[in-house]
Amino acid sequence: MAEPFMTTPPKPERLGAMTEENLKAAFAGESQASQKYLAFAARAAQEGYPNVARLFTAVAFAESAHARNHLNVMGGIGSTAENLKAAFGGESFEISEMYPAYSAVAKMQGNAEAVTSIRYALAAEKDHQGIYEATGKKVDGAADLDATPIRVCPVCGHTIVGEAPDECPLCGTAGRLFHSF
Repeated sequence: MAEPFMTTPPKPERLGAMTEENLKAAFAGESQASQKYLAFAARAAQEGYPNVARLFTAVAFAESAHARNHLNVMGGIGSTAENLKAAFGGESFEISEMYPAYSAVAKMQGNAEAVTSIRYALAAEKDHQGIYEATGKKVDGAADLDATPIRVCPVCGHTIVGEAPDECPLCGTAGRLFHSF
């Protein structure tokens, strides 16, 4: 092995311009691969291949580790307060610019399922923005978020702190199917 094994992720460092662009692209690719493999795992499980699902889940975990390492080297992980502000900013961009533009194009091209997917994401991003804002205020006051369950609709991503509704207000999924965190 050329470099000694480390038990901690790589640390942030000052990057050359090309290296930074490469890590940004790698971060995006690894993040997408992780999510794609989790979707593949769910399909394999649904089709009766639990061990193939396990393989996809394991590799998705590895891809997530790669993405986190790249993000860390780029200095993209700050304090909790900084991370909440960054997350709020990301949600704000998606709400005000990204998803409205994507929706307009999908409508213009007659892609009804894409419009639905974008509508679900846009509504959930508004949930996230509100939760990040409220949580940021707590952290600014040196308080943690309380232990109330956070529930997420598995279809549209509607996110709430507290009890799941009987039915998701965005997509109609039964509240009993919400994932609890």
